[in-house]
Amino acid sequence: MSAEDTAPEPDRHEGAPHPRDTVRLFGQEAAEAAFLDAFNSGRLHHAWLVTGPRGVGKATLAWRLARFLLATPPQQDDGLFGAPEQPTSLDIDPEHPVARRMRALSEPGLFLLRRPWDDRTKRLKKEITVDEARRLKGFFAMSAADGGRRVVIVDSADELNPSAANAVLKLLEEPPARTTLILVSHQPSGLLPTIRSRCRILRCRPLAPQDLLTALAATGTDLPEQTDALVALADGSVGEALALAGGEGLTVYSALIRLFATAPRIDRAAAISFAEAAAGRMGDGTAEQAARMIDLFLTRLARTGVLGPATPEAVPGEAALMARLCPDPGSARQWAAHSQAIGDRVRHGLGVNLDPAALLLDTVLKINACAGELLPAPA
Repeated sequence: MSAEDTAPEPDRHEGAPHPRDTVRLFGQEAAEAAFLDAFNSGRLHHAWLVTGPRGVGKATLAWRLARFLLATPPQQDDGLFGAPEQPTSLDIDPEHPVARRMRALSEPGLFLLRRPWDDRTKRLKKEITVDEARRLKGFFAMSAADGGRRVVIVDSADELNPSAANAVLKLLEEPPARTTLILVSHQPSGLLPTIRSRCRILRCRPLAPQDLLTALAATGTDLPEQTDALVALADGSVGEALALAGGEGLTVYSALIRLFATAPRIDRAAAISFAEAAAGRMGDGTAEQAARMIDLFLTRLARTGVLGPATPEAVPGEAALMARLCPDPGSARQWAAHSQAIGDRVRHGLGVNLDPAALLLDTVLKINACAGELLPAPA
C-alpha cells in the first residue's frame, strides 16, 4: 500500500465519515429539490456550483448528486409503456453497484479533483495543481467508450491554483458529452467570474438546530452535555460542531467570556493562566483551537453590534458582555477591523512557530486594549 493510499483525505473532516460514505443529508432539502426539478424537467445543466458555509453538507450533497446521476438511467422518450416514472428523491440504495464502487473510489464514471499527496514533503499539497486537472483528459478518453454518464467533482474549487482553474474553465466552456461537473466552493466570490457564470448555483444553508444535532448523531459523535452551547457556537455547521465536540473548544470559549467580563480591565494573572492553559501547558487544549475560539468570539462580538446578541447565548453572561462591548453598528465596524488584524497576526505567529502561550497572551491583551479604545473601564 502506497503512502498516498494511507494519506489523510483533504475533503474529509477529522472525526467524521467521508462525504462519499454519508448516506443521508440533513437540512438541504431546497437544494436537492432544485436539482431534482432540473433533472426531471430535462433541463439538467452541465455544471453545478455548490456553495455555502463550511461544514453544512456541500460535499455530501455533491456526492449524492454524483451517485444519483451515475445510478439513474437517462430519461427516455415515451415508448410502448408510456413515460417512465420520474424519481422523487436523490436517494440511491447503498448496496447499488455504483454506490459500492464510489465508496471504493473505483467508479469509472466518476473523477474526483482535489488536493493531491506530495511524495516529497509527505504532506497534502496546499492547492489543486494543474497536473491534477490535466488527468481529466485521460479520464474522458477512457470513459468515452461505455457511452454512459460521467461526473466530475471538484472539492474544493477554492483550492484550484490559477493554471488548474483555467483548465477547469476550458472544460466548462467546452463540456464533453454526457458530462456533469459539480464544483464545491466555500467562497465563490473568490472564483474566476467566468467559472461562476458557467455554473448553475445550488446554495446550502446553515442547518437548523435540530437538523444539526441529528446530523451529528448520524456521524456517531459523542455529544457533550452542553448541546445548547454547541449549537450556538457551531452556527449551523456540522464541521464546526465536530471540531468543538472533539476538543476543548467549549471550555476555551467559556474561559474567554469569563476573562473579558471585566474588559477593558481584565485580570492579568487570569490572562496569563488562560494563555498557558490554552497553549497546552496546563491542559488538553491547543493554541490552534484557542485561536479559532478567539476568532469566533470576535466574529460574534462584531455581529452583535448589527444584529443584537445571539440567541440563545453560548455561555451564561455572553449576551450582556457582547452588548456592552459592541452596542451599535459603529462599534461593530471597529471590532470587525480589529478582528481581521488580530486574526492575521495570530495566524502568522502560529505559522512561524512563535511561542504559543506568549502569542495568545499578547492577543488577549490586544483585545483588551481594543475594548479600552471603545468604552471606558468599568468602575
